[in-house]
Amino acid sequence: MDRGMRTAPRAQDVADLAQVSQSAVSRTFTPGASVSEETRRKVLAAAQKLGYRPNALARSLITRRSRIVALVMSYLENQFYPLVIERLSQKLQKEGYHVLMFIAEVDEAADGVLAEILQYQVDGIVMASAMLSSNVARSCAEVGVPVVQFNRVSILGGLARHASSSVTSDNYAGGQLVARLLVDRGYRRFGFLAGLEDSSTSIERERGYRDALTELGHDIACREVGHYDFDLAQAAVRRMFAADPPDALFAGNDHMAIAALDVLRQELSLRVPEDVAVVGFDDVPQAAWGAYRLTTVRQQVEPMVDATVALLREQMQAELRPRDIVIPCSLVERATVRAGP
Repeated sequence: MDRGMRTAPRAQDVADLAQVSQSAVSRTFTPGASVSEETRRKVLAAAQKLGYRPNALARSLITRRSRIVALVMSYLENQFYPLVIERLSQKLQKEGYHVLMFIAEVDEAADGVLAEILQYQVDGIVMASAMLSSNVARSCAEVGVPVVQFNRVSILGGLARHASSSVTSDNYAGGQLVARLLVDRGYRRFGFLAGLEDSSTSIERERGYRDALTELGHDIACREVGHYDFDLAQAAVRRMFAADPPDALFAGNDHMAIAALDVLRQELSLRVPEDVAVVGFDDVPQAAWGAYRLTTVRQQVEPMVDATVALLREQMQAELRPRDIVIPCSLVERATVRAGP
């Protein structure tokens, strides 16, 4: 054998040098495992001296846990989801997990990427802005992989609804907050710019908006669908304001609300909020920019991420018991709605 070739140090080599058991070495490099500070110090010193690095793949074969969580996305254009990816990845990494990201087709179920996801022996799946079909839910349930839907629930019910957990904002209450604000500020003709017709978030936001308007003696006068897309939202706003335009517009998210503001101000020369009010949903960083100062409904990213990771942890360690968690949201007033008295 070539004397220049060196065999990589093993966990047992570290254990021998540190004078501890091999299981102590394993616990030292396992996030969350119980090990004394003295043992940890000795193991880390021995590992550094030997140049030892734990083999995650080898450990996964022994524990049958990959410590990988698949994150399935289909809509990265919305500025809300890059925040979610960042916070979710940081939170999972602190708990010793790693995020493997997959991109599904927009407005289609994630069946196409399922086979690839399961090849990686993932411990859990987070579906964010991606549709969960009954086929995906069934396959994951059969192999014991928990699924948490982030900011969405399956509106068709069935297995997809009952074999997965969800973490959402209180979208219905958020829609109600918008309606009450607009009526209180003197607006009388109300428009709604929907996201996707089969998106639970858009459906619930519109339902809350409509119900609160009805309670206050009003209704949605005009409605268009923007598909959560910047260009399509702008086209929808042009159609809406070409006929009998509203004096208040609630957009299903900030991305579409910002698109609407550009059309209203730059193309139609309307004053916001004097001629028309605009309200969004999410409170993405761009909503606070000086050019927009958008009034919106804030989704609490940190509590939503914390709840998602807690659900995953609970279900990866025990029997799958799907649960739905709803996080409160709040109204953030800026400059696109008239000020109160």
